[in-house]
Amino acid sequence: MAVNLAAPDALTPVAGVRLAAVAAGVRKPGRDDVVLLELAPGSRVAAVFTQNAFCAAPVTLARQHLAAAAPRFLVINSGNANAGTGAAGLAAATACCAELARLGDCSAQSVLPFSTGVIGEPLPVDRISAVLPAALASLRADGWSAAARAIMTTDTVAKGHSVTVASPQGPITVTGIAKGSGMIHPNMATLLAYVATDAAVAQPALQACLARAVGGSFNRITVDGDTSTNDACVLIATGQGPVTVDDLASPAAAALQAAVDEVCRVLAQAIVRDGEGATKFMTVHIEGGRDAAECAQVAYAIARSPLVKTAFFASDPNWGRILAAVGYAGLDALAIERVNVYLGDVCIVREGGRAADYTEARGQAVMSQDEITVRVELGRGGAQTTVWTCDFSYDYVRINAEYRT
Repeated sequence: MAVNLAAPDALTPVAGVRLAAVAAGVRKPGRDDVVLLELAPGSRVAAVFTQNAFCAAPVTLARQHLAAAAPRFLVINSGNANAGTGAAGLAAATACCAELARLGDCSAQSVLPFSTGVIGEPLPVDRISAVLPAALASLRADGWSAAARAIMTTDTVAKGHSVTVASPQGPITVTGIAKGSGMIHPNMATLLAYVATDAAVAQPALQACLARAVGGSFNRITVDGDTSTNDACVLIATGQGPVTVDDLASPAAAALQAAVDEVCRVLAQAIVRDGEGATKFMTVHIEGGRDAAECAQVAYAIARSPLVKTAFFASDPNWGRILAAVGYAGLDALAIERVNVYLGDVCIVREGGRAADYTEARGQAVMSQDEITVRVELGRGGAQTTVWTCDFSYDYVRINAEYRT
């Protein structure tokens, strides 16, 4: 059960993007599992991908195609990751792109493929190819919600967010969808995410905008510490609206960045709220570091700790586990007498030891909530960062033990 998360009531169409979701029976019959995105001519696309060395075949091919041609279509399948499949997997992804290119009257390099699901299984190219005509025939501007549902794997809630912001040149619309629930940890984004805007954005500015947004959102979440083979986050600028952004120094660029940041942050937090088996949504905020990197180092030590995460599942204020994680995070010359730790507003550790006014009852009151903030003051400088995570429950083990059955 996702933590305080529901599927969006509606998602705002973005001029220049049409979507379709169809059922191909990639892994399970009777559910939509193939998605097409059609982009208006002249659209620009930026992307970031997984840094996992065993990246999936569609990741390899999408990188190549993005460098070679302007994308016209994105094709996404759920249920099969097409990862760990070697040369055959690359050939399968290539075949899907070629068939869509033939049907859509474009070059194969203008098609970007994406996959998510079970690793190591052959991609059913024939089943995917068979439904592409129906997908092309059903493309529609308001297909975002259907697409968000179709890319789900172990997700329990479809994830999407829209925002329209004002700028000196006019309004900017940004809409995004994402999937992700397990195998979530940075080294890009640990998920699939597709965000689009109607602004016209120069390619370098678009890539910089995406990198900045991902740095504060998808690269600040963790569910289980495992980085996927298939991560991809795409930002599309169709140029069909009134706003043009040539660089990130203009007021219009600031409005665009704020909108993209918001959409990515909401989607990233939704992934954690829907973490496999999650019952608690946890914000880990580290401040007083020498730089943001060491703050993130401490934040992830806490957020990835199975002992911390199981304590939160049990609503057990076992603050010693948090303190231990701070200690083994690997900070050079950490002065523990300067470290303060808070659960919500309750100080549990002051100047490196148990706070004199801390009581188990006060800690228990915080831990019983379904949204909890852990705040650590390092006393080393002025840097800070925030990471979002969830607890580990019995259901996390069950979901992953049964994933292929």
